[in-house]
Amino acid sequence: MKRMTALFSAALLSAGLMSAAAHAQQDPAAATEQPQAAAPAQDFSDQQLQQFADASQEIAVISQEYTERLHAAEDEASQQEVRMEANDRMVEVVEDSGLDVDTFNAIGQAIQQDPELMQRVQEMAQS
Repeated sequence: MKRMTALFSAALLSAGLMSAAAHAQQDPAAATEQPQAAAPAQDFSDQQLQQFADASQEIAVISQEYTERLHAAEDEASQQEVRMEANDRMVEVVEDSGLDVDTFNAIGQAIQQDPELMQRVQEMAQS
């Protein structure tokens, strides 16, 4: 269950990352207005960051699809079923990208704390 919550959180972050990337394309000044974080980022390879960017784009689509289904679910049991199905699809996307879930989540956390790393991943997602 912890793995599902972490990945679902990462998916929501990814959806936010992709919207931020789209927003940054429209308003380059917005990317520079983010507060600087004090925590150092882990050292991820360019390949891992590219895999994260690619998986994030797919996860953002899945997240949007399942968020709509979650809101349409009639009861808690239906909502839980939707969450589990969404999580399974997201795990599959992450693993198909070549990353494991822990690395994906670690990159997601690192980009939250490091605006420069976030910008690098956004640029990778756009290319």
